[in-house]
Amino acid sequence: MAYPSDHYGLCSNGSLRVVWVLLATMFLVGWTVRPLLYSNGGLSDQAPCHCDCDCDDQFALSLPPGFNYDSYADFVNRTYTDCGKHDKDLSEEMEKNIVALISEEIRLQKIVANDSLRQTWGLIMDTKETSSHYQGEAAKCNLQMEICEEARERAEAELVEERRITELWEKRARDLGWQNNRRLYT
Repeated sequence: MAYPSDHYGLCSNGSLRVVWVLLATMFLVGWTVRPLLYSNGGLSDQAPCHCDCDCDDQFALSLPPGFNYDSYADFVNRTYTDCGKHDKDLSEEMEKNIVALISEEIRLQKIVANDSLRQTWGLIMDTKETSSHYQGEAAKCNLQMEICEEARERAEAELVEERRITELWEKRARDLGWQNNRRLYT
């Protein structure tokens, strides 16, 4: 037996898991309730907001159904009322005219599109150069293959002609009385 019977008591694996699950649940509940508890006090109202937020309530559209939006909206309004007022760059950006913002966005998108187009044209030119190089190499290879094939065909034709002449001379020699006296040693 691997463990004594008194091992299965309060410290068993099942009870340890239950304790861990309870601790994790308490931590999760505390983590979600903590901002609501501090929002009622004066702590978040007094401290300046140092946030990198969009300060937009559009993110509320992604909340699950049945969510108490009123208490959440109160929390957001109390917490983020002065969001971005202490950041000089953000306040200047928020004061710009909508037309200026849109024209700046279009200008930036043009710059990005032109850079992307320039990079694409560079890649196309590199591809064309590489393609023409390989086409030239393929043409050279095909030409060499044709030359080799012609040389092989010529050699084959010469060999056939040489065999024909050899057979003709052997036939004439036999007609004149020549005999093959060579012995083949094995």
